[in-house]
Order: sequence, then C-alpha cells, then structure tokens
Amino acid sequence: MSRELRAVILDWAGTVVDFGSRAPAGVFIEVFRRHGVDITMPQARGPMGAEKRTHIAAIAEMPEVAQAWQAAHGRGATGADIDAMYAEFIPLQIKRLPDYADLIPGTLEAVKEFRKGGLKIGTTTGYSRAMMDVLGPEAAKRGFVPDAIVCADEVRAGRPEPWMALRAAEALRAYPPSACVKVGDTVPDILEGLNAGMHTIAVAATGNELGLSLPEYEALTPAAREILLAPARDRLRAAGAHHVVDSVAKVPAILDEIA
Repeated sequence: MSRELRAVILDWAGTVVDFGSRAPAGVFIEVFRRHGVDITMPQARGPMGAEKRTHIAAIAEMPEVAQAWQAAHGRGATGADIDAMYAEFIPLQIKRLPDYADLIPGTLEAVKEFRKGGLKIGTTTGYSRAMMDVLGPEAAKRGFVPDAIVCADEVRAGRPEPWMALRAAEALRAYPPSACVKVGDTVPDILEGLNAGMHTIAVAATGNELGLSLPEYEALTPAAREILLAPARDRLRAAGAHHVVDSVAKVPAILDEIA
C-alpha cells in the first residue's frame, strides 16, 4: 500500500461493527411507536448516517409519516416533539449498543493492512459521544481501536457536511484531504467524504443499504445476493462514491488502486 495516502476514515455501524446497521433502525421504530405513529423499516433507515436528532426530524418530515403524525396528534410534529423523541432515543440506543458491537468480518484484517501500509485510522459516526462511550470500549474488547473517533455532537453539523471527517483528519494530522479516504455504508457517509475533498469508498453488503444481519446475508444464494446488491451499489454510486465494494475487507485492495 502506497504511503502517498495518509489516513483512512471509517464509519462505525454497518462498516466496522453491527452487520446490517441494525442497532439504530429498531430504536427509531420504537420511539415513533411510543408517540402513536408506526413507521416502516425503510422509513426508519432512510436518513441513516445522519446525526440521530437530525435523523428523527427527517423521518418526521416524510410525507406519509407527517400524515400519520397529523392523524395521531391533530397537528404536525414540532421541534419540541423531535427533542422529546431524541431524548427517548438516547437511553434506548445506549442500552442496545452492546448487543450490536460485534465486528464485521474482515475488519481486523483490513486494519492490519492499513497499519502495514503506514495509514492512520480515524472514525466518524452519527452516534453521539455518550453512545460511543459505550460502543467504543465494546469494539476495543473485540480488537478494534482506531486512532481517532469523532462524533456527530462534537461538530457544528453532522453528515452530509464534512466537519467530522475534517476533524478526524485534523486529529490524525493527515493532510491534504486528498490523502485521506472516507469509507462508509450510507449516502450521507459518501457525501461527508466528498464534501471534505476526500476519496470515498462505499460498502454495500454489510450496512444500511441491505439491512440484513450476518446470518440472513449468509443464508442467501450468490444469485440472490447479487439481485439485492445491484440496486444498493447503484444508489451508492449515484451518490458519488468513487468505489463500491461489498465490505471493509475489500478496502485495502482498493487503497492500492487509489494510490
């Protein structure tokens, strides 16, 4: 791996932990249900990658969800409603995180290759610092310890704005931005990297685009996997991803190609 690249900046859920990015999706559904509105899994997953309060607000603005909220409450959702749901989301998500902290297969092997190539490893996430204070140590128990973690509540605005990626690069003293590669499983991940001036790699099979658990994914035939992966790859490419791979395990080879 060429030393012309200085850092790789990874997303967390769906990229290095939590195959299928399943921890947040169920909590969004539960929070809206508590407020009398049933949302679907695709609606819950739609804004994935964004900071979590922003994510809740984006769900509430979806036309079908806004209609359901109006029917349940006789008015549209307010900022106070979003704040209330986010306040409920935090402890529910924190409680759920240890159950979804297993590393995605290939993560440790990819990290070993990054280190061998002289790359620093940063991470960004739509989770808050309080959430990462739970998830980070759980991942460390499993062998994943990045050089920097930047959370959505530590910058002025989360994805798709570039500030988390740039803050991570700053923490790593990795510059120029073109010497950094952003890796993630969602459209906001890719936009974060592009807006930061970084090369971007999307992972299509292990994250939010498919939303399958590892056993569910492994149970698919190769043909069935390809049928599901084709539109996921297309969405990530349409967002501007320079490369689309199935998982983080495939990233080291792409970094050689980039360099």
